[in-house]
Amino acid sequence: MTAALERKVIRWMHIILSIPVVGYIYGPVANLPHAAIAVKWVFFPVIVLSGFWLWKGHWFKKQLKKL
Repeated sequence: MTAALERKVIRWMHIILSIPVVGYIYGPVANLPHAAIAVKWVFFPVIVLSGFWLWKGHWFKKQLKKL
């Protein structure tokens, strides 16, 4: 996978998974127990990790190559 394709896939995953978080904050998702658990324990951590990877992924890859 090329770097450009990797960024594009991670960026779209980041954007798409952010939609339920917006629904959790502004909509009725917080009242639905299964949806609230999914947003808190699945979607939000994946969004944080994908954002961190978009920001500092190049540094992690460089560190892994040194090992």
